Amino acid sequence: MPCLRANAFIIISLCFVFSAYAKREKPNVIVILTDDQGWGDLSMNGNLDMATPHIDSIAKNGANFKYFYVQSVCSPTRAEFLTGRYHQRASVYSTSEGGERLDSDEITIADMFRASGYKTAAFGKWHNGMQYPYHPNARGFDEFYGFCSGHWGNYYSPMLEHNNRIVRGEGYIIDDFTNKAMDFIEDNQKKPFFLYLPYATPHSPMQVPNRWWDKYEKKVDFKMPVKVNNHLKAALAMCENIDYNVGRLLKKLDDLNLSEDTIVLYMSDNGPNGDRWNGGMRGRKGSVYEGGLRSPLVIQWPGKIQPKREVKQISGVIDLMPTLADLCGVKLISEKALDGRSMKAELMGKGQMNERYLYASWGPRSSIRSQKYRYNKDGQLYDIENDPGEKVDVSKKHPLITQKMKNKLQEIKRDVVKEFKKNRPFVITHPDSLFSQLPARDAKAMGALKRSSKHPNCSFWHNWKSMDDYVYWDAEVEAEGEYEAVVYYSCKKGDQGSVLELSFAGESIEAKVVDAHDPPLKGMNKDHDPRKGSYVKDFKPLNMGIINLKKGKGLLKLKALKKPGEGLIDFRLLTLQRIEK
Repeated sequence: MPCLRANAFIIISLCFVFSAYAKREKPNVIVILTDDQGWGDLSMNGNLDMATPHIDSIAKNGANFKYFYVQSVCSPTRAEFLTGRYHQRASVYSTSEGGERLDSDEITIADMFRASGYKTAAFGKWHNGMQYPYHPNARGFDEFYGFCSGHWGNYYSPMLEHNNRIVRGEGYIIDDFTNKAMDFIEDNQKKPFFLYLPYATPHSPMQVPNRWWDKYEKKVDFKMPVKVNNHLKAALAMCENIDYNVGRLLKKLDDLNLSEDTIVLYMSDNGPNGDRWNGGMRGRKGSVYEGGLRSPLVIQWPGKIQPKREVKQISGVIDLMPTLADLCGVKLISEKALDGRSMKAELMGKGQMNERYLYASWGPRSSIRSQKYRYNKDGQLYDIENDPGEKVDVSKKHPLITQKMKNKLQEIKRDVVKEFKKNRPFVITHPDSLFSQLPARDAKAMGALKRSSKHPNCSFWHNWKSMDDYVYWDAEVEAEGEYEAVVYYSCKKGDQGSVLELSFAGESIEAKVVDAHDPPLKGMNKDHDPRKGSYVKDFKPLNMGIINLKKGKGLLKLKALKKPGEGLIDFRLLTLQRIEK
């Protein structure tokens, strides 16, 4: 009997060892991407006015990339992370109104990991398209919870979506995303998972719980040599809240004994969204100088990546897809050529410095980075190793280097636009989705209608006073059928009774606005610094009935047929639900 027990113990032990080994063959992956956090917004990089111990610990336990670059604004960086290709190749050219959509024929990092048996999820700000086939659930993510817009107007229990269904958030948005991420980790701890956590802060609105705000509201002894205002204070408080949530994630991994079996990566999507300490670098968000493009990148994989490792080779967000695939033994299934390359050798201390160039562009601005220099399209050359603030133009001192980098910049610029697709309509119905959302952000307007903000992402249309005015979408129906249409609106007392018409390709439906609904704008009492974007309010759903949509392209139009009062409605969102038969 003792012999049997001993044998059973050995068998169980061996099963445990083999099971652990099998898990290590496919490590979990967590990618944390923050929004508008500069390279200097971490204590590990020398910021003396804040503390980010949990993020710093990732570098202590793993690797810190000294020269890591992203694009200068949100959606291009996210597109490059997802594809390993420059964003113009995937037709991403803007941050709103359809220009943020990642081409549907691109293979994403989530597609690849899911094809290799991973459970995939994204919790946070997507910003690469809302409607199918651009929605995260159509891009390889089994789970999505968050918002698809470029920014959101409220960070406290806002309207969000879960797997393309409208839901209400639960508490402060970064805490909420982290809670959902931890639930996902716990639910999938016995199988490999790929978790993308694109946080929404410190992007505006500058809202953060008092637990973090109180510290900075009262702080007077700032070390950074810039003007201190409430925007700066709120941004630092938001970064500390992010660090708190990163700590929660790391603890969850420890509690579930998953730390050694999980790659954790942390970065930002562009330079800081305000004047803050940033290591003396020139530029901020939107700039193609160092300060707008250099991002922190720290990555840990205990037992695999050496602690406190510093990677000096220049690298970019385009490298993350091939690098993570290489680390995890995931097959690159895209048939399109990647711009990035695997940094596994550098991470493991086996690589050597190679000549390469990283391209950056936003609108008319562009620049290119080599290991030592940055060249911009205006013909200026800067020695970044010795002049990180880009104060001294050395182009005349190094004419051959200047010409070489100019040629390379022009070569890449010509190459990336070859795959750019123009005039993509909004796919308002798709075979793979029963539900479509068409926000005011994606609509255009005729007449005197106005956006609630010049920043479209979380805006609504107002000043609708004439029946000659209307909103419309350049639309495409891919899945024809009958759809229940719901309009989210508000209207002042006395303006109820108007009749709205929704039409497409000769089909139309009408509905009467029976109820006045005039909620106040909100968010002012939560903002620690006045916003430039739109305030929000609670819009009321109006069921317009069933419209029959035929396959094809055309204008989806919302207009008024009757106006009994002085005005009509404020418009926020149209949803279409396919009727299953």
